[in-house]
Amino acid sequence: MAKLIVLYKKPADPAAFDQHYQSVHVPTAKKIPGLRSYEVSTGEVKAGRGESPYHLVATLGFDSMEALAQGMATPEGAATAKDLKNFAQAGVEMLMFDSKEI
Repeated sequence: MAKLIVLYKKPADPAAFDQHYQSVHVPTAKKIPGLRSYEVSTGEVKAGRGESPYHLVATLGFDSMEALAQGMATPEGAATAKDLKNFAQAGVEMLMFDSKEI
């Protein structure tokens, strides 16, 4: 399975971030073709040492890196990426990789 990890930095207005994320961004992202799973962190995002710069972590699963790339290249993927500017002004980092259970 391929994973897309999205790390959202702490916003100036967490309530506004959370409201937009849940009511607009999640429904938009769930329309991405090939998306198999969508998980988000709950509660505080902690770091091993010191304070975490992150407010929320999202983990999206796809069957393969090819499926992830194809999904993100669709109009639904583009709409999801474009929406980031509407609520993630503090910054966002994305990591993509294949994974396997061990």
